[in-house]
Amino acid sequence: MFNSLTGTITGKFPRQLLLETNGIEWSICMPDSSLDEMPEVGSKGKVYTFLNHYENGMDLYGFASDSERNLFLSLLKVDGVGPKAAIKIMSSATSSKLIQILDQGDLALLEKIPGVGKKTAAKMILALKGKLTLPETESIRVVKSSPYSVVINSLCEMGYDRQKAEEVVSDISSQMQMDQEFINKSQTEKEDVVFRKALMEMVK
Repeated sequence: MFNSLTGTITGKFPRQLLLETNGIEWSICMPDSSLDEMPEVGSKGKVYTFLNHYENGMDLYGFASDSERNLFLSLLKVDGVGPKAAIKIMSSATSSKLIQILDQGDLALLEKIPGVGKKTAAKMILALKGKLTLPETESIRVVKSSPYSVVINSLCEMGYDRQKAEEVVSDISSQMQMDQEFINKSQTEKEDVVFRKALMEMVK
């Protein structure tokens, strides 16, 4: 069975990626968190895949990294969580955030995820708490972007590429550290300034 697909991204929609490889356009179900990690439409991209075969058909699921696919497969081990439910869960939080919630055993926060009830949340914690990890490179990236993660997520929700958003926000926040007026602002005010400047850069 194929492990991944590499081709030209022809479309990005909520929980769906279109990828063309050698004249074949694949419709791939993908969590929004993974979609944010993928290059822009028209660019070349690699998708890690999982093929789900059932009685009346097949569904192809895709992920931006092997670690995200592993998280997806781990979620499938939870009683009552199928592929579509796992995609919905992963669309509500980044892999790092979801793993953090599970490790902390935060039942209340899990219940807030669409499609996750109290029983399913309890089963997820019981089955996965302390058993999930992210590669060091991904952990480092999350830490570096965390001070302005709200800004980055807002840009991604507007359709901008996550990697590009992270780079722009990082550059702007570094430059603003030279501005004493900016330094004296509250975190919310800083986020507002960085967001407006980042948006101007992204639309160029």
